[in-house]
Formats: sequence, structure tokens, C-alpha cells
Amino acid sequence: MDLAHGLSGLLVGVLVGMTGVGGGSLMAPILILLLGVSPATAVGTDLWFAAITKSVGGAVHHSLGEPDWTVVRRLALGSIPASIVTSLLLAQIDTGQIKHGLIISALGVILIATAVATLSWGRVQGLVLRMDAPMAAAYRQRQPAFTVLAGVLLGVMVTLTSIGAGALGAVMLMALYPVRMTARRLVGTDIVHAVPLTIVAGLGHLVMGNVDFPLLGSLLVGSIPGIIIGSLLATRLSAGVLRPVLALVLAATGMKMIFS
Repeated sequence: MDLAHGLSGLLVGVLVGMTGVGGGSLMAPILILLLGVSPATAVGTDLWFAAITKSVGGAVHHSLGEPDWTVVRRLALGSIPASIVTSLLLAQIDTGQIKHGLIISALGVILIATAVATLSWGRVQGLVLRMDAPMAAAYRQRQPAFTVLAGVLLGVMVTLTSIGAGALGAVMLMALYPVRMTARRLVGTDIVHAVPLTIVAGLGHLVMGNVDFPLLGSLLVGSIPGIIIGSLLATRLSAGVLRPVLALVLAATGMKMIFS
């Protein structure tokens, strides 16, 4: 096992355990910027890393009955077809330099969006809850269509960059279902939806030859103790401090990706 890869998995595992969401957004940038992995391989490997780790979390949430399966189905109705179409389009891009630039730019933009989303928990929910009665009624009627559209956006983002299903997905759910989504249901729904999405997106990258399995194994070996350590640290540190710091790191990394 490559020590640097194992330590990268450990670092991301700690961040995920401490913050609950958003730490995973650092895996692809770490692989690209610090370890010199090609963007396409970093995204493909990160997708399988996310699929495996989120499957464990999804199984726990399913056993506890937390996910909102109606919302999961609506999201998947948009995200799975969008992921397949995005994979097919990526496979048609033959020029490595174009694909490299596209993935790097998309990563940068979505990292900055994730940083904003990490700081906007609660604010988005509050804005939607302050709608007047007629507007709220019209909004509820359009929730299914809006949810499918949110799934489409997540499908494209996750397939192209491997990130977006965490903080961005959570904020979308808060905006769409401000009353229906309790904190536990929000996390469960977000994670359970991410499992099939990352698997489908990961299969697309696997077919394109973008998955490094020895690298994946090293990341997983490091991430498992990292998540345990991060979860223990989370009980001692304030999320109000951790999330702004994480958002700053994500934003700075996103700017680095865009202007590198």
C-alpha cells in the first residue's frame, strides 16, 4: 500500500467523520493536486470510494427506517439517466487535454458551490419556510418535478467530478422539503440516493478505464480508521467552527483548480 494514498484516505475519513458532509469533496482534489493522479482516474476512483463507503452508511440508515424513499425515487428518476448520458458523452471526448480541462474546471466550480452550500444549511430552509400560503401551495405542487430536476443536476455533477451528492444534495433537499426533512431523514435520504448514483457513475468510469483499484484499496484502508477518529473528535469539537474552516478549504481548493 502506498503510504501517501493511505494517509489521504485517513485525512478524508477524519474530515467526513468530523463534519458529516463535505469532507469527501476533498478526495479528488487531493489525488489531483497533491498526488499527481490524472483527473479522469481521480474522479473514477473517487466514485468507487464513495460508492463503497456510502453503501455502509446507507445500509445503516435503511435499517433504521430513516430515508424518505419517495424522495429517493424522485431524485433517482433524474440522476440515474443523467449519469448514464454524461458518461456516454465523456466517452465520446477523445482529446485528453479537453477532457482534462473540462473535469478540472467543473471540479473547481462545484467545489466553490459546495463551500457555499456548507455554510448555507438552515438559511435555505428558512427562506422556503417564509413563503406565503399561496406560494407555498404552488411550490408543493411542483415539488416532484423540482426533485427530478435536482436529481438531473446531481447526476451530471457527480459523474463529471465525483462530488456534489453531499453538501449540495443536502441543501437541495432542505430547499425542496423544508418541513418534511428532519435532520436524520435528510442525512439518510441523501446517503441512500448517493449509493446507486455513485455506482452507476462509477460503472461508466470503469468502462472508460478510469478506476485505479490498487489506489482505491489504499484509500479505503486509510479511510476506515479515519472515519472512526473523526467521529470521536466530532463529539469534542463544534460543528459551528468546523464547517466554516472546511468551507474555506473547499473554496480555496476550487479557486486553485480553476486558475491552475
